[in-house]
Amino acid sequence: MASVRSETGTFASGLPYDRIGRGPRTLVAFAGLTYENATMSGFTARYVLGMFRTLVDEFTVYVVTRRPGLAPGTTLADMADDYAVMISQEFGGPVDVMGTSTGGSIALQFGADHPELVCRLVVHSAACTLGPAARRAQKKAAELAALGRWGAASSQMMVWVMPRRGFKRALFRPLQCLAAVAAPLTAPRDASDFVVTVEAEDAFDLRSRLGEITAPTLVIAGADDPGYSPALFRDTAEGIPGGKLVLYEGMGHPAAGKRFAADLAAFLLADDRSD
Repeated sequence: MASVRSETGTFASGLPYDRIGRGPRTLVAFAGLTYENATMSGFTARYVLGMFRTLVDEFTVYVVTRRPGLAPGTTLADMADDYAVMISQEFGGPVDVMGTSTGGSIALQFGADHPELVCRLVVHSAACTLGPAARRAQKKAAELAALGRWGAASSQMMVWVMPRRGFKRALFRPLQCLAAVAAPLTAPRDASDFVVTVEAEDAFDLRSRLGEITAPTLVIAGADDPGYSPALFRDTAEGIPGGKLVLYEGMGHPAAGKRFAADLAAFLLADDRSD
């Protein structure tokens, strides 16, 4: 396996990225919801980039976040347009695209709006619209962040990774408290990018346009994702022509682990393995 050393930078269009791998193919991964639109660091960088460790021989992976300084009223379609400009400028044509969580919402929008720029599309722990629990948690977190109450906002956001049921849910409570204490130490001074992104995703509903996505598409997620129901994942995959669904029983948000890594690689490399 090639070196997994990562690098950071900013594209000419202003989008920050973290890069891993030196493979001949390009995978552009739209980052999940972040408190600020910047490159990653610390545990977040290790966790997110770790999802792509098995791909570094075949792909150069760019995990790309949104433009810093989003204007109020910016939509997910606007963010998808930003990604389209970047991909056209930097790569000159279609690439494999993956989006995680909020990035997955944008990836669906991107697939419908810019089909000419997508080779294969992976929608990772996301669907064509938010589930009600996630919608409530994100809106409350945005309200708290706008008031500078980052600890409380972080506690709200932990609904995304909190197990739905069982003993793991009880064990998760101390982690929620720890996140609430740590968040103010690393949170940005300006909450506007976070607030704008939450408001944009709250308005996101692509159900009527799924049929416009032409790229081979994989929806991959955990059946116990607290932000979405299994039915919502299925509806998303079934609404896309030829869409494929991989749903892991007992797994939450985001889908991860060896099975996820293997299924992701199998889908992205399917053309290479076909006769």
